[in-house]
Amino acid sequence: MNRKEVVDKVDELIDTYCKDCFLKAHFRKEYGKTYAHRFCIGQCTIGEQIRHYGKCLNKNDAYQK
Repeated sequence: MNRKEVVDKVDELIDTYCKDCFLKAHFRKEYGKTYAHRFCIGQCTIGEQIRHYGKCLNKNDAYQK
């Protein structure tokens, strides 16, 4: 995948799943923004996919340098 495709995939995931996420809204309200963000990154399956795409971007950047 090239860089543009990866960024498009991440945008699609965020638009589809994260914008109206009930868990994110609940955790943000109850525990704060930092807790909600940590949950999304560390425990959410969509966050896992976004991390995977981030690793792909890092690999692509390393090859271009």
